[in-house]
Amino acid sequence: MRDKIRIASGQGFWGDMIEAPYWQVTSGEIDYLVMDYLAEVTMSILQKQKNMNPELGYAKDLPRLFERILPICMQKKIKVITNGGGVNPVACSEAILNVASKLNVSGLKIAVVTGDNILDQIDELIENGCELHNMETGESIIPYRDKILSANVYFGAAPIVDALRMGADIVITGRTTDTGLTLAPMIYEFNWDMNDYDKMSAGTVAGHILECGAQSTGGNFSGDWKSVENFAKIGFPIAEAYPDGEVIITKHKGLGGLVNFDTIAEQLVYEIGDPAKYITPDCIADFTTIKLEDLGNNRVKVYNVKGREATGFYKVSCSYAGGYSAVGSLTYSWPEALTKAKYADKILRERLNQLGLYFDEIRTEFVGYNSCHGDLSKNIDENDINEIMLRVAVRSDNYKSVERFGREIAPLILTGPPSVTGFAGGRPRPSEVVAYWPALINKNLVSPKVELMEL
Repeated sequence: MRDKIRIASGQGFWGDMIEAPYWQVTSGEIDYLVMDYLAEVTMSILQKQKNMNPELGYAKDLPRLFERILPICMQKKIKVITNGGGVNPVACSEAILNVASKLNVSGLKIAVVTGDNILDQIDELIENGCELHNMETGESIIPYRDKILSANVYFGAAPIVDALRMGADIVITGRTTDTGLTLAPMIYEFNWDMNDYDKMSAGTVAGHILECGAQSTGGNFSGDWKSVENFAKIGFPIAEAYPDGEVIITKHKGLGGLVNFDTIAEQLVYEIGDPAKYITPDCIADFTTIKLEDLGNNRVKVYNVKGREATGFYKVSCSYAGGYSAVGSLTYSWPEALTKAKYADKILRERLNQLGLYFDEIRTEFVGYNSCHGDLSKNIDENDINEIMLRVAVRSDNYKSVERFGREIAPLILTGPPSVTGFAGGRPRPSEVVAYWPALINKNLVSPKVELMEL
C-alpha cells in the first residue's frame, strides 16, 4: 500500500480548458488524472448525437486529448479516470484504442463501465412498478414516456474500483458521480473498506473539491480574486491523499492559481443542499464535520470528515422533450435606455397577445440592470445607464407561436422606441427545449458492468 497518492483534476465540465489535462501530466508528479465531463443537459445532447450516429455519444475531445497525453501517461504510469464516455463509453474506448494504435502504444488496458444507461429499460421498469417519480413534484414519468430523451443512473466509485483491480490504465465510464472519480483510486490504493463511511466521506469530499476544476484554485473566486496569480495558466487542483483519510489540496508549483482556506471553503459549499446530508451512492457525507487547515504555499489540509451509510437508491437523471424556445435581443442607448427597453417589452407583449400566440412562459431581462439579480436589482437613476440590452425569451409546446415570436423582434427597430441597435444574425429561431427529470431507483434494479479492452 502506498503512503500517499496524488490525484489531479483535469476537467470540470465538457468545454473546460483544453490545456488543463496536458498541464497536469507535464507540470509535476501525479498518480491519477480524473476528468469530469458530464452535466444533466450534457447527457441529453450526447444521446441525441448517438441517435443520429451510433458511433457518437461521448465527449469527442477525448481522442484528441489522448493523442497528446497518452504516451506521457504510459511513461509516467499515470492512470486516467473519466466519465467522458457519456452514453457511449464503448465507442469512446474504441476511439482511444485507435489513437493508441496510431501512436504505437502497446500494453494499454482500458476498462469500460456500462449499465448506467437505462433508456431502453424504461418500459420494463414501469411494468414492474418503478414509475421513476419526479423527486421534486412526485409525478410519475408515465405521461412523459414518449418524450423521454435520456435516462442515466448515477453510479458511484465501486465499478471504477473494480476496473482498477482489473489492471486498467484508463477507466471510461458513463454517468458516474463526479465525486466517485476521485474516491475510487483512494479505495483501490489504500484498500479501504467501503463500509468505512468516514473514509468514504473523506474521499467524497475530496472529489467534491476537485470536481469543478479550477474553481477550487482561484477560478470564479468571490473573495480576493485579484490576488490569484497567472489566471492565463491557472493550475487545476490536486488531492494529495493519505491512507487515514486526510487529504491535502494543492496544485503544481509552476502553474498559476491560488489554494487557500477561502478558495477551498467556497468550493465546499458549492452546489450542496443540506450540508449534513451530502448524499452519494457511496455514502452520506456530513460537511458540517469538515475541518480545514491552511498550511501555506498553496496547500490546505482537509480532515475530520464524518459520514454514514448510503441510501438504498441511485439517482436517475432523465431528460425529455419540453417544447420549443427562442430568444431575441435589442440594445437601447442613453438617454433613458432602461425606459426605452421597458417600453419596447410592453409593445412586444401586446403584439404577441393580439396575435393570439400561446406561450408557457415569457421571460424578460434587462441586461445591464437586472439580468444577474432579478427583482433584487435596486432602482437607480436611469441617466446613469449608458445602454441596456432587452432580452426576451419564450417557451411553448406550440412551434408556430415560437416561430412567429422570432418575427416580431426586428419590427421593433422602426416601430418602437428610438436609439436601438444590436440586432444581428437574423431572426431568432425555435430550438428544442430539453427538460430535466430527476428520480430515484432501487439499487437492486440496476447494476454496473465492467469490461476490459486491451491493445
